[in-house]
Amino acid sequence: MSRFNVRKAKPSPSSPVTTTGQRTANHNGGTGHLRDGKSELFLLAVANLVGQDTFYETGGARDDRYTALVRRLAVTDPEWTLGLLRWLRSGAHMRTAALVGAAEFTRARLDAGAPGFSRQAVDAVLQRPDEPGELLAYWTSRYGRALPKPVKRGVADAVRRLYNGRSLLKYDTASKGYRFGDVLELTHPAPDPAKPWQGELFRYALDRRHRPEEAVPPASDALLTANRELLALPVEDRRAAVTAEGGAERLAAAGLTWEALAGWLQGPLDAAVWAAVIPSMGSMALVRNLRNFDQAGVPDEVAAEVARRIADRGEVHRSRQFPFRYLAAHRHAPSLRWGHALETALSHSLANVPALPGRTLVLVDRSGSMFDRPSFQTLLNRADSAAIFGTALKIRAADADLVEFGSTSRVVTVAKGEPVLRVLERFTDLGGTNTAEAVRAHYRGHDRVVIVTDEQTGPGSWGGDPLAAVPADVPVYTWNLAGYRTGHGPAGAANRHTFGGLSDAAFQLIPLLESGRDARWPWEQQDGRR
Repeated sequence: MSRFNVRKAKPSPSSPVTTTGQRTANHNGGTGHLRDGKSELFLLAVANLVGQDTFYETGGARDDRYTALVRRLAVTDPEWTLGLLRWLRSGAHMRTAALVGAAEFTRARLDAGAPGFSRQAVDAVLQRPDEPGELLAYWTSRYGRALPKPVKRGVADAVRRLYNGRSLLKYDTASKGYRFGDVLELTHPAPDPAKPWQGELFRYALDRRHRPEEAVPPASDALLTANRELLALPVEDRRAAVTAEGGAERLAAAGLTWEALAGWLQGPLDAAVWAAVIPSMGSMALVRNLRNFDQAGVPDEVAAEVARRIADRGEVHRSRQFPFRYLAAHRHAPSLRWGHALETALSHSLANVPALPGRTLVLVDRSGSMFDRPSFQTLLNRADSAAIFGTALKIRAADADLVEFGSTSRVVTVAKGEPVLRVLERFTDLGGTNTAEAVRAHYRGHDRVVIVTDEQTGPGSWGGDPLAAVPADVPVYTWNLAGYRTGHGPAGAANRHTFGGLSDAAFQLIPLLESGRDARWPWEQQDGRR
């Protein structure tokens, strides 16, 4: 009798984040499933903002775990680790973790006497003009001022890509420990042959660093020349120059940023000044300043243009911001005139959340450990991110039950067409982490289960396999938002899969697996490699 070669047989695809079969206690005293080194590093990398404490780990402990994993894999599998670091910066948009990872990757390979890959790693993670200085500051704080060749060459490669007149005005400031001139002196980049103006720019950056009172921008650079002329205006004439007809164009032509404007004016930014600088601001700078616009009394016609840009699909895509940035702005902007624009922008940022067919159970972890903040710069937390993602899944799915859980659980209702931001107001703090009970209480023959969590299930009756109530042939997708060492169940095969990060690449994995195809690491998916 044939057992396997039958028409109803379904493929059992695999996914890259895998457990080893070994178990240990997790941070909450429950059962933790150990992952292999690549899986642990990947989940930690997409969740780790360097130096930040989490509910269960200090920032120092997380950073030590991260650097140890990077250093080990830099030697044992440098191609994989280089792919992770490149994607971490360009695909997941994690700045600091990628930068630290590249530095530790390089140090590990130097210590092991292993040639190659390091220069490429350093170059790959430097995507913003201030980042060459950031990497050098990290390196010298850890390993001293002697710079090995891979660091010098990788930074020099990035400098040729990134340094221009506009980046110099925005990022070469006296508050930086490593100015553009310092980076040039330490790494000695040759100007890019395709950029004949870069040699003069480098000389000007060196003069700004060492002889600022004598530094004269290249006459061929209209932006730097206009900036110098604007900065030379007497203080008493500056506000009038900005607010007069043509002031907005003059600010844009001079590359004077909103951050520098208050210092240059030597006074606050009033409505007229904001109106002049808003046209040259980026979309996320607009989002961060909504409260300032309201406090200054920016007129409605200017506010309408700000709202239009915030809600523009192209602007949202180019900003590459996480959805919770729009939630933060919604909570901190006092007026109602931004609400629709922020809701629209949030929707655009979630455009790649899959529209799942059939019936889906979405479980959102609202236990106490999810309420730690991923960064000192935000009042939001992992619970907020989980609620945003869970709600988006609910709204886009053909038929989904949305449940928040902790020590107890409850259904979160969503009216047809209801905005995500309004739904988020109904989520609460539910204490402990009883994942198993939430699954038992709410699984009712769904076609799949999605759990957004930090995977730190509780001890005793809360332990064991929290997914046991879901039949083996029903897929369970766990989204890990914290990157702790252990998972709450097996992963990588047999319809049990774990993902990390709330990126476009992660959103694509459920449809991929349900089509019967194996999922690869995000950078391998993009490159078409196995």
